[in-house]
Amino acid sequence: MKRLRTAGLLFLAFFGASTADAATYRESPILEARVKSGDLPPVTERLPKRPATATMDRPDQIEGIYGDEIRLLMARAKDVRLMVAYGYSRLVKYDHRLNLVVDLLHRISVEDGRIFTLHLRPGHKWSDGTPFTTEDFRYYWEDIANNQELSPLGPPKALKGDGWPPEVTIIDAHTIRFVWPKPNPDFLPSLARTRPYFIYRPAHYLKRFHAKYADRAALDAAAKKAGFRNWAGRHNRLDNPYKFDNPERPTLQPWINTTALPAERFIFKRNPFYHRVDASGRQLPYIDRIVMTIANKRLIPAKAGAGEADLQARYLRFDNFVFLKENAERSKYRVRTWQVGKGAHMALFPNLNANDPAWRKLMRDVRFRRALSLAINRRELNKALFYGLGLAAQNTVLPQSALYREDYRKAWTSFDVEAANRLLDTIGLTERTENGLRRLPDGRPAVIIIETAGENTEEPDVLQLIRDSWQRIGIDLLVKPSHRDVLRNRIYAGETVMSISWGLENGLPGPDSNPAELAPTRQIQYQWPKWGQYVETGGQVGKVTDMPSARRLSELLAEWRAALTRKIRRRVWHEMLSIHADQLFSIGLISGTLQPIVVNRRLRNVPKEGIYSWQPGAHFGLYEPDTFWMVPIGGSL
Repeated sequence: MKRLRTAGLLFLAFFGASTADAATYRESPILEARVKSGDLPPVTERLPKRPATATMDRPDQIEGIYGDEIRLLMARAKDVRLMVAYGYSRLVKYDHRLNLVVDLLHRISVEDGRIFTLHLRPGHKWSDGTPFTTEDFRYYWEDIANNQELSPLGPPKALKGDGWPPEVTIIDAHTIRFVWPKPNPDFLPSLARTRPYFIYRPAHYLKRFHAKYADRAALDAAAKKAGFRNWAGRHNRLDNPYKFDNPERPTLQPWINTTALPAERFIFKRNPFYHRVDASGRQLPYIDRIVMTIANKRLIPAKAGAGEADLQARYLRFDNFVFLKENAERSKYRVRTWQVGKGAHMALFPNLNANDPAWRKLMRDVRFRRALSLAINRRELNKALFYGLGLAAQNTVLPQSALYREDYRKAWTSFDVEAANRLLDTIGLTERTENGLRRLPDGRPAVIIIETAGENTEEPDVLQLIRDSWQRIGIDLLVKPSHRDVLRNRIYAGETVMSISWGLENGLPGPDSNPAELAPTRQIQYQWPKWGQYVETGGQVGKVTDMPSARRLSELLAEWRAALTRKIRRRVWHEMLSIHADQLFSIGLISGTLQPIVVNRRLRNVPKEGIYSWQPGAHFGLYEPDTFWMVPIGGSL
């Protein structure tokens, strides 16, 4: 049973033992010499007693051949963290059907939505061969999450449930239990994220840098010598499971980073203690190493087109598609197009917390937001920029989501200039300039400045088309490009009136997915940054949500968190999506656009069709990159 199933209030998740007998386990030839020399134990001793077995259930997925390497192009050294995304080894994870399944864990039992018992795989080891046990969970919980010097804010939010931390009990070396007083539906999804909560750490490695287990004075002296303030700063720097920038730190990922920063070329070698096998008992991954080369991001499309990458999507855009197709035969790759998994490829975000009182009042008037939406010719945008391959849509869930409804997508998307003008007249914006622009109540011309991060050419093109249609309703539009960090700070401060960015990060949710994106929860939400900041900081800064419809979203989010059944969570999701469709807190433009994927013609098991999504999905991670493999040079393609 591989799926996380619902049975009343009890959830169970299992991966059975490998279908291969332990005697038939095999390994990459590159490791055989190390075994013969005594540098590594035999593969039967390196694998858990019950390894995870790759599902290999896609029609285009077959058992592969060991060896070779995959070349990636990245723009920044800190992009090494993407190997944690692509490798996608998690306690629990999403499979390609977006079901939650166990991975590093052998099984989980969940009772009443608040009692979680995690069962590890006996014999599972870190990449250096040290056993992976509940001591690694205890170390994280007691010595990191609840250590004021390492974690001043305490445990992360997902581990506090409804504001309360769990009771953590170590049952034995392979069993640990987390108990909350109320249901905690965030817990399992938080472990499966692209950037998950790592609730375990390699205790055997980190203890030597922790003041509880070593001499504090000596640790502080060593830390200061290395440029850190104290032992805690050094410990945190060495302990970055997501950043993946410390080659000495053991990992559970399929490939190990062997290159320290700074560097322009990073080598990731196979983890000889990796916990997964294929159905024939061959230890994964098939690929021996990943080579990541750092390049100017503007040159990455050209380099990919020249055949310098074996698997590339990062830093490629849809407007690179024609160029990439033209060079595919010469450079011996294929170009695949996966659907982008965000709720909208682009959306406008009226700042409901804008400092300008006249604009703030207008942006909070749903009639104004609806008028702006009705005056956008999405069919023209789709045809002009995306060859008609996208969807005219609001910023909502995609058709592949179990929560999708067509009326959410189509709400206020018809191109109706007359209806938009009537709405603006109803608001009272009837006075006009000599050029035909409507006047704000304070007499200023209605010119909306839309700020962008200045990172692509699509946004200015889209905004120019919108400007042409908005002028037909007496609204002008100016574009103000900047840098993303500058843009965010201006939004947070209330200096922006409107911005453009992508939509919902998770356009593929199910009822058990956290709907926090739909309510004021974080400062980074461009439509209500000060409300989100207030929630995020526990009321220390920001402003209390003072719009009834937005407050209702927060109430619904609380209902979802307290829900004991999927039926209730589904009902909450639909009410929240319905409010967004009606109120247009963001104005979606186009969704369902395509992401070009460059795939070496020799590379196998990369899906022909897929969802390109950060959350959930981890880009390639959803499709088990440890099962990707290369046809040998000269082999049959």
